[in-house]
Amino acid sequence: MNRALFVAASGMAAQQTQLDVVADNLANADVAGFKAAAADFVDVRAPGAEGLGVAWAGTHAVFEQGKLEKSGGPCDLAIDGPGFFEVARGKTTAYTRNGAFHRAADGSLQTADGWRVRGVRIPADAKGLGVDSDGRVWCERTEPGSRTECGRIAVTAFPAPEALRRLGNARFEATERAGRPMHVRSPIAFGMLERSNVSIVAAMMEILAAQRAYEANAKGVQAADEMQRIANNLHRS
Repeated sequence: MNRALFVAASGMAAQQTQLDVVADNLANADVAGFKAAAADFVDVRAPGAEGLGVAWAGTHAVFEQGKLEKSGGPCDLAIDGPGFFEVARGKTTAYTRNGAFHRAADGSLQTADGWRVRGVRIPADAKGLGVDSDGRVWCERTEPGSRTECGRIAVTAFPAPEALRRLGNARFEATERAGRPMHVRSPIAFGMLERSNVSIVAAMMEILAAQRAYEANAKGVQAADEMQRIANNLHRS
């Protein structure tokens, strides 16, 4: 095996993966509550030998908080601090920072694709609702001055959120490595949404760095191939 060729080729593959991850981050830059992904790589070594290159070891989410912006949505929510909204569909539970909810016909608060917020039931005669910073949901009834508490939204956090499993649509699934879920007192902002934490400028810089590293590894492949060709010619002669 031409070790130099293998090492340089593994570097090219790693940079292609890095480009894919950054491109996906950029594609989701306008998705509320989206958390950027970062690629993980490991050094490959044979026992007692020199390095054999690099290998992709998966990705993890970066849970830096995005900017909170006033949205004007009647049911929009954002968490100002750590934690997630807990949503469910059937027997499946997921966790999200995307608080773009709407009021469903059955009185529940739901995501655009039908995941329900736990702990809230809005009466049919409610004219509007509000949410306190501690998660208490208040409904304005048809009768003038009638205000009723119709649920409470809990904020759930994990000891190791980076170990959560992505489900898509800015949702995550609990894993054993993430630890046991627990309720925290992060304030909830009503009428606001958390924007994606993807930095366009930083992502473009990452793309440039990956392109340059890819080109450098490609030159390494060319050099290794040329050296192999020369060695083969010397052997024949």
